[in-house]
Amino acid sequence: MEQEAQENTTAAVRVSCRTTKESGDDMTDIVVADLDSYVNVELSTENNAAGHNVLDITQALFQNEDEAQEGESDDDEDGDDSGTDHFNADKSGTQLQRCERQGGANSNLPDTLQTGHLLFYERFKAFQDYILGDCKPSEVKDFTADYLEKVVETCDWQAVWSTDVFDVLVEVCDVDFPDLKACVKPVLPLQFEARGCELNEETMNTLLEATQHKLPLQELQVVYEESGDFDQTALAIEHLRFFYKHIWRQWDEEDEDDDFDYFVRCVEPRLRLYYDMLEDRVPSGLVVEYQSLLENCLQCFQQFLALRSSLSSDSDSEPDNVSMVEGLKLCDQLETFKRKLHIIENPLLRYVLGYKGNNRQQSVQCRGLRASGIKVVHVVTASCTSFQLQSLLHDRLLPQCSSEDTEIQFHRDPVSAVDSCYQGDVVIILPGNYSVTSSIFLPDSISIEGFGLPDEVVIEKKNKGDSFVESTGGDIRMSNIKFIQHDAIEGILCVRQGNLTMENCVMQCETTGVIVRASAHLTMNMCDLYGSKGAGIEIYPGSVCSLVGNGIHHCKDGILIKDFADELDVMPSITMENNVIHNNEGYGVILVKTGNGKDQKVPQDKSEEDLAREDAGQTAEHLSSISTTPSSTSSSVSTENSNNGADGDATATSGRKWQFCRQLSRNKEASCSRAVQNLMDHEIFVSIQGNQFRRNGMGDFGTFFC
Repeated sequence: MEQEAQENTTAAVRVSCRTTKESGDDMTDIVVADLDSYVNVELSTENNAAGHNVLDITQALFQNEDEAQEGESDDDEDGDDSGTDHFNADKSGTQLQRCERQGGANSNLPDTLQTGHLLFYERFKAFQDYILGDCKPSEVKDFTADYLEKVVETCDWQAVWSTDVFDVLVEVCDVDFPDLKACVKPVLPLQFEARGCELNEETMNTLLEATQHKLPLQELQVVYEESGDFDQTALAIEHLRFFYKHIWRQWDEEDEDDDFDYFVRCVEPRLRLYYDMLEDRVPSGLVVEYQSLLENCLQCFQQFLALRSSLSSDSDSEPDNVSMVEGLKLCDQLETFKRKLHIIENPLLRYVLGYKGNNRQQSVQCRGLRASGIKVVHVVTASCTSFQLQSLLHDRLLPQCSSEDTEIQFHRDPVSAVDSCYQGDVVIILPGNYSVTSSIFLPDSISIEGFGLPDEVVIEKKNKGDSFVESTGGDIRMSNIKFIQHDAIEGILCVRQGNLTMENCVMQCETTGVIVRASAHLTMNMCDLYGSKGAGIEIYPGSVCSLVGNGIHHCKDGILIKDFADELDVMPSITMENNVIHNNEGYGVILVKTGNGKDQKVPQDKSEEDLAREDAGQTAEHLSSISTTPSSTSSSVSTENSNNGADGDATATSGRKWQFCRQLSRNKEASCSRAVQNLMDHEIFVSIQGNQFRRNGMGDFGTFFC
């Protein structure tokens, strides 16, 4: 076999040389294919002696292959993971960018290696495959030290010791891997940058003597070198620095779930949250809330440690009741903070339970009526024709301005018009494409209408932001407008409180659709909504939602109803009539409920056909209240398939069981009456009739148990 492979390789080399030589290239690339690896060899045609170089190259190729196989066998024997190199070691020169000093010409410090712009998958792979693996929280430091020992050069490299008050150039003499520290000495003559302090060689030596010449590795920035010899060292220190700055929490080591995989449970969600915040995929209010929780949790943990230390140091005397009560309070408070942090870190729970409002939206207050009592009609247009102005005057302005206490104001964009509104004002938007860069907040009861068809009156949000339109007014009306969303984190429309009525509007979503928060009222008639990467409409507990004659299509899910209310909340109240919900990736309507779905399961000892015969009378009664056209695929709420979750197991996430209820096939729709009855008993639907469901990927109705 080896002789045959060698003959084939020699032939491939000769063919490649002959082909490239005929094409007149200055350099011949010889590519040899093997089942295990690809080897690229560059051969200069100027020194290409016939036959001799081919044989040498062939021998070199097989020699490299043999060496690689020997290396793999050695690694297997050692039981060591050698896959810690992030770059190809055969390439000469650094693969990292140069990070220039901010001081410019005034700085005498050398440039460092740029390592702070790693992508998510690069950090994810490093932590999962090379650094942490399946370690426990108590093993994190040992695993990290073991990783650093493999890839960090132990001596003879320079770094910039960076602190809040100075940066100074040092040379690393040795590395104490268990303590994650480096033994250093200053480079003479002293090169430094001081910020608000005086620094010289004597003070630096005194400072290093106080630290026993040992510095934390994460405070060192490796000096740039074109050779690339210290790329791996710089990357390893960057992973260490990032981990202890953004991932590790002081209370992790005392985690009660120490027996579980630390990477899956803590590192991955925190890493994803970091990049979500970095790339503006998390509302700014939630970012502020998370950072505040981190600070409060850290402060509470330090107080708890101090109290515990004082109690343990005075072990001879019995702890007094006051200290014990205070300790229990701090412990309970700490657990509350940790639970809230976990909710925000978990992407499945972040928006369901973790976020209550937008800070900027909360600062926008209702203005109420004008002190003068004058009502204003705001006309939005960049320019218009005389015919449009005449039509506007005849059809809208004269009826609106019949009384003397009404005036007209003109604006070039919708945001300035809305920001100028008081209660009772009217905004009329003339045809045009209006680009906005900020969110539109509606705290007052006003009316916004497009003077034309929705496709003629377009409001498009260009840049990133928490939301597009936020409604908190007591009675807001919108009509004849098309909204186009780009990068709005919270969605195209959020009704936080009050009442919003929409008629004949189009909503072209890019991220999330319409959100109806608790205690809010939404009436949406004859509207078209599509493109949401989440649910087209999210309905929270305690809200009232009336959907009549709408089209909801090409979203992840059509309508998502959140029934995770506790004892203090009430069920949402929903009216669905004559809507067309079609071509959604998941369900047409999906209900989120607490529990594990056991009550909704089809019993094992009865087939679905038997249950259908038992419930035949109830089925006819309940399905008659949810009428659809013959073209619809289904119009009833489905329960689980008998083979879906039959063993009662579901994926466990943070102590919760998650299950989906799938729609039954067409010939088993009769057994859906149980889920329909369940919804009717809870009075979620005030009225549900005349709706059409077509081509929804996972079914028309489903239930998600959490």
